[in-house]
This record gives sequence, structure tokens and C-alpha cells, in this order.
Amino acid sequence: MEPDTGLLDYVVRNDAYTWIRRGGGLVAYGETARFTGAGPGRFADAQDWWRDQLASADVENPVAQPGSGLIAFGSFAFSKTSEYGSRLIVPEIVVGCSDGYSWLTYITSDPGAEVSPAAAEAVLAEYLDDVVPERAPHAGDRLGPGVLSEDQYLAAVAAGVRHVQAGELSKLVLARDVVAELGAPIATAQVLRELAVRYEDCWTYAVDGLIGSTPEMLIKVENNTARARVLAGTLDRAIAPAGDPGYAQRVLAGSDKQLHEHSIAIDSLTRQLEPFTSSMTSHSEPFVLQLPNVWHLASDVTAQLTPDSGGRVPTSLALVEALHPTAAVCGTPTTVAGALIRKLEHLERGPYAGPVGWIDADGNGEWGIALRGAVVESPTRIRLYAGCGIVAGSQPQAELAETWSKFRPMIQALGLAG
Repeated sequence: MEPDTGLLDYVVRNDAYTWIRRGGGLVAYGETARFTGAGPGRFADAQDWWRDQLASADVENPVAQPGSGLIAFGSFAFSKTSEYGSRLIVPEIVVGCSDGYSWLTYITSDPGAEVSPAAAEAVLAEYLDDVVPERAPHAGDRLGPGVLSEDQYLAAVAAGVRHVQAGELSKLVLARDVVAELGAPIATAQVLRELAVRYEDCWTYAVDGLIGSTPEMLIKVENNTARARVLAGTLDRAIAPAGDPGYAQRVLAGSDKQLHEHSIAIDSLTRQLEPFTSSMTSHSEPFVLQLPNVWHLASDVTAQLTPDSGGRVPTSLALVEALHPTAAVCGTPTTVAGALIRKLEHLERGPYAGPVGWIDADGNGEWGIALRGAVVESPTRIRLYAGCGIVAGSQPQAELAETWSKFRPMIQALGLAG
């Protein structure tokens, strides 16, 4: 391992897999193996496939850092009914940075390939030779409506509020989309670099055309310890009065509606995580997380994982299966919320609000929720997603405005107005 020089210099191609926060994380290129699946068994099938990959692999890993050695990047559909192909992808070359050090991993299915530091550096150099030029805003760039118009989304939120007020559920998350039509092809690497710099406290991700910068960590597993960051409760910084440093704390932490929404989300996660743990700690009160576009009520959770009867702790992917979908992106009860989402959104979420991240050979991994992001449908067509938690006190116009605050990171990174 060498001293960490940061990862953004390696994000130079549109096909990079990325997982970056505060300059550390992983950037990868190429493909050595791939799993694709769908339906209710997508997580279990992916875990079976990953175990098969590990069983057949010959790994030399003197680094022994989480994220080193054999790893896979993943993206999973939000819904078990989705036609989106959930996937795990084993790359060919990986650059990793963590705790002040960096490493290079070379993965190949060719039994005759040279596996050495020099060979790995040569493979990386080949990928870095094909750099995507930066893209300037184009006169043909425009942002248009998605599946639902603004008026239709307002009606969907109003209907959702009625269902909550009728006592059918406590919380419902409703999303909508907008579509960016570009006059010149997207420079995905440029978008990712801008997101990583502007939203350094978020996790900037890219897996197979799914890109974004999420503030919400579904689960991180490292050396038998699990961590999560839960967000619920949002305030747009664009409407904040000048010269009022206590505004976010007063409006978010002082709002019964926001605190109620947050308590539902944190209770949902801790309840699902508890069977896998011997101890768990979280903030007694949520803190205000400041991002460039919004403030959130946030809670961090830390848990010690309990080994099963065979002495194995659950992998990060096993915990993903147990936790998804949380109340933060679906609602509660989950079954009722899921049915209402399908009825009211009229939207194929695909990977939006699904788990995105990576897993290594030891079961370590980091899985965020695919928020503040987009799907690159073609080089000139990008679909952006945003959603809001609906509780009894929600106001449709306020929820619509909140979606625009959540679209803002991707709109700005694409070079559009916003």
C-alpha cells in the first residue's frame, strides 16, 4: 500500500464504477464476471452467485483492507416486482483508498494471465488512456417532465395523505421523475467528479449507468461491526433566511411532523437490524445534517454483529436483504406502502431507492440507498428521481418543492439550470 493520493484522478471514463466519500473509496473499470437477477429472490440469488465466485477464486491479498481483494459492485431494484435487472459485477481493475493508504487490485478470469503489480499497473494505464473530455453546457440541453406532471404528483401526494390520515399506514414515500434531454452526450466522469467534490459528505456512486451522490448509508459492514445512517426530515437551504444560523435546528428539530417522520425511519431500521446484533447504539435525538442543497434530520446507528451457529457473521449483502426497503424510502407498514406506491406513483423506480454499493470476499461492504441520482438511459437521455416521505401532516405543495431540492444535485452536476 502507498500513501493515499485520492481517487478523483481515476474517474476519467464514462464506464467507471465508483464509490467515493471524502476522497476515499473505490474506482474500478472492466468486467470479469456478472450476476443479473430479478424478483423477490434477487438478493438471495446474488448471494449464492457471490459464494460460488469466492469458492472458485484464487486470491492473493496482502493488503487485507476492507474493499481489497476480490470485490463486486452492485445495484438492486427497489421493488420485487421491477423488471430492472439487479446486478453484481466483478470488475477487472480496482483502485482503492482508505485510512490514508491506497492499493490496486487486478482481477482476471484468464488462467494464463500474468498477475503482478506491473501487470495491474499496465491494465490500469490502458483504461486511463481513454479519457472522456469535459463537456460544456449545450444549447440543446433541456429538462422535461417524467411520468407524472407536477399537478399529477400533487394529486398523488394528496391521495397518500388521505390514506395516512385514514389510519391505513403511518408513512408513505412517493417519488417522481424528470428527464434531461442533452444536446451533446453526457460526460459521466465529469458529473461524478463534480458530485464528489460538491457533496463530499455523501457517497458518490456509479454502477452500470446508475449515478448519483447519496446521503443515506443503508448498511456498512467492517470487521463484524455494522453502521447505518438514517435520514428523514428535509429542509431546503434555498429558502432559508439570511443571518439565521439556528434556522435549520429550529425548523427541523422543532417540527413534530419532521420528528415523527424521522422516528418512523429510525425505528424501522433498528427493528430489522436487531436480530443480527449483540448490541446497538444510536443517537438519542437526531442531528441536523448540512448538505449543499438541503438540511436533513439524521441518525447514525452502530451495531456489533452476532455470529450464527456456524460462527459466521452476516455479510453486508445479507443485511441489505434484511433491511430493504426501509421506511425512509418506502413507508410503513411496508406491504401497505408498497401497494400504494404502485397505485399512486405510476413510476418504474428501477434501481432508484434500491441498494447500491459493494461487497468483498470477507463480507465487508458499503451499501447506500440510490438517492439524489439518475439513470443514464442513453448518452443524451438521463432520468432523474426524487421522493418525499408522506405523513399525516404533509402538504402537497411543500412535498413538490422538496422534490426539486432533491433534484438539484444532479441538475447542477449535469450543467443544467438549478
